[in-house]
Amino acid sequence: MAGFLSRSRTVADPAWSRWLVPPAALSVHLAIGQAYAWSVFKPPLESSLQLSGTQSALPFQLGIVMLGLSAAFGGTLVERNGPRWAMFVSAACFSSGFLLSALGVATRQYWLVVLGYGVVGGIGLGIGYISPVSTLIKWFPDRPGMATGIAIMGFGGGALIASPWSAQMLDTFGPTTSGIATTFLVHGLVYAVFMSMGVLLVRVPPEGWSPKGWTPPAVARRPLITTADVSARNAIRTPQFYCLWVVLCCNVTAGIGILEKAAPMITDFFAGTSTAVAAGAAAGFVALLSLANMTGRFVWSSTSDLIGRKNMYRVYLGAGALLYLAIALAGDSSKPLFIVCALGILSFYGGGFATVPAYLKDLFGTYQVGAIHGRLLTAWSTAGVLGPLIVNAIADAQKEAGRSGPDLYTTSLFIMIGLLAVGFLANELIRPVHDRYHERPEARVMETGQAV
Repeated sequence: MAGFLSRSRTVADPAWSRWLVPPAALSVHLAIGQAYAWSVFKPPLESSLQLSGTQSALPFQLGIVMLGLSAAFGGTLVERNGPRWAMFVSAACFSSGFLLSALGVATRQYWLVVLGYGVVGGIGLGIGYISPVSTLIKWFPDRPGMATGIAIMGFGGGALIASPWSAQMLDTFGPTTSGIATTFLVHGLVYAVFMSMGVLLVRVPPEGWSPKGWTPPAVARRPLITTADVSARNAIRTPQFYCLWVVLCCNVTAGIGILEKAAPMITDFFAGTSTAVAAGAAAGFVALLSLANMTGRFVWSSTSDLIGRKNMYRVYLGAGALLYLAIALAGDSSKPLFIVCALGILSFYGGGFATVPAYLKDLFGTYQVGAIHGRLLTAWSTAGVLGPLIVNAIADAQKEAGRSGPDLYTTSLFIMIGLLAVGFLANELIRPVHDRYHERPEARVMETGQAV
């Protein structure tokens, strides 16, 4: 098994098609994207195990924290051992998390659900999220934004599959402890099989491979694209890494602030108008936001291949701030304007996730881009706490003060505009990485044992 999972066993032969690698990445990302569908399990868990809303959210929250931590601390192992090893570890952890959760519900031991889905499954989330990134970038140096966008689009779209599937199983097996445990068991087994497709299919390009007829772009034409490489250890010593950390954190905070509160937000905004939003319509709005999140991951990251990563983030942050401003100023006067602006913000949220691996490749090269990406994802963990905290805390305070409608969220909207402005400034400060951080060829030979 160790030999089968080793990087050396995954080197592609000359006849291998690079277009088989995106489906391998999708098989993992579509599976772990189930995390966005956790809310389907909250009501039945709360009623069957007598949990509070805070308790039922704990597995998901811990899973996102573990995603960031495992990606940060496991990124170097992913680079060293290769994508097949990483996808295998991800599949084993993510599936085992569901199996442990099934046991926890069946025995009414909720701490096992928290341990299984939150800790073990969260490790699978983090390792799986970064597992295909550097491999895709090496296979598609001509279109890195498109390649990573395809895979990370899968993470955004995983909930579109998992939500109705999970709901249907709960209807079939029942929202009791027995039914929930059976649903978790089926999830664990099915995802193990589905993710194994990526384990079997993924390949890495031979040393020195490049697409036929492709030559690297001139540095003078695209000044942020480097022809050198930077190790993960050196990358976190550069100002560019921290500027990009701020960029990602601000963009994600702004997007997740709407995503987490979407249904009650649109209901509250138009509650006092003639166009009040019913619960069913609010659920449809959430589905539209998920679609915008998924579509933005592919469309905007592919666009970044044409206009450059820095320009693309100018759009995410600058246009995103304008969309937030439009919502704040329009208030409850126009429901179509609110929906269109929210869809734009969520498309930028998804696009920011998908574009950042290519931005890292431009700045730091392909040598350890997966490990660098893992460290950068701590910005996601931070934003995952910060965004909902800002929106919920302010909305609760405004409600206690007797306010309603758009007034519940106006302060939050202007805070998001400020955060996006900070991110825009951080993006403007990004410059090419100084030569002193570049990896020496002899150091890479010592570490990998391969000539470069």
